[in-house]
Amino acid sequence: MRLSTLSPLLAIAALAAPALAADPLRDQATTLFQPIPTAPPELPGNPATPAKVELGRMLYFEPRLSESHNISCNSCHLVGLGGVDGRPNSIGHNWQRGGRNAPTVLNAVFNTAQFWDGRAADLKEQAGGPIANPIEMGITKEHAVEQLKGIPGYVDAFKAAFPGEADPITYPNLEDAIAVFEATLITPNAPFDRWLEGDEAALTEQQKQGLAVFVEKGCAACHNGINVGGGMYAPFGVVQRPGWEFLPPGDRGRFQVTKTVEDDYVFKVPTLRNIALTAPYFHSGHAWDLKQAVAVMGEAQLGEKLTEAEIEQVTAFLAALTGEQPRVEFPLLPPGVATTPRPEP
Repeated sequence: MRLSTLSPLLAIAALAAPALAADPLRDQATTLFQPIPTAPPELPGNPATPAKVELGRMLYFEPRLSESHNISCNSCHLVGLGGVDGRPNSIGHNWQRGGRNAPTVLNAVFNTAQFWDGRAADLKEQAGGPIANPIEMGITKEHAVEQLKGIPGYVDAFKAAFPGEADPITYPNLEDAIAVFEATLITPNAPFDRWLEGDEAALTEQQKQGLAVFVEKGCAACHNGINVGGGMYAPFGVVQRPGWEFLPPGDRGRFQVTKTVEDDYVFKVPTLRNIALTAPYFHSGHAWDLKQAVAVMGEAQLGEKLTEAEIEQVTAFLAALTGEQPRVEFPLLPPGVATTPRPEP
């Protein structure tokens, strides 16, 4: 539409509106990154409904989906703690410890695959894995379904979430419900997102310098896209292997899934969204200091010994990736009855 066809007031406003100043750094950044949206994405083949999201919220916080009735999804992926548990390795069934640091559930919907080795293709597959893992929640799929069928409130909740199904309480439906809830756990409006969208004041000068270092040194070659990571796999130690404390020799990463030599010590590139909240770092959970993690990545992945100033700048930039945290009310879980299966003695 030509300016002359606008109403006089709109024409004046259009002429008076300042154009965004040219900014080569933002121009480059917008080719590499995208802001987190303010609404959760739809999952292919798994449409969200209020009843399904509500059921997923209940199941996410449900400890009776563990054999001991003590562990829920939220035990290792605390919504109020950046989507992690703050431990190098999570504590599972019978006090067993998992082999890797628990990755954040926040913004996991934007990852190309789930888990450090990508063994789950999507949130649905990821949701069902830990429940049936003997080290994590330690219950069988059959017993999980039996447990839910023994709680009258879940019978009603599954019927509402999966209307028209003759037998709605199934393990695939459990996975679908948890997945649509997890898809709501996004963190929009981080300072970096606001800056990408034109808010010049959203980043400090130090954070802009850190972004420039992040891009120029090559960090953005792997940590890019909407999740600033999570979109590809890479060996840990592209240029030089870090110490075995960071890269335990017994954990060969994606090789354990594919059995392909090229995948030896290859891991999914983690998202850097909310990274300031999710220590300790790396799949080993060995680094507690974000500045140390930045230095290790510089040497191991880029062959660069970053200066103290560069480490400070990049760390400041990473703090700008902390978005609005999801506010999730703890659900009132339906009570059991006399015939509900009991926990493991």
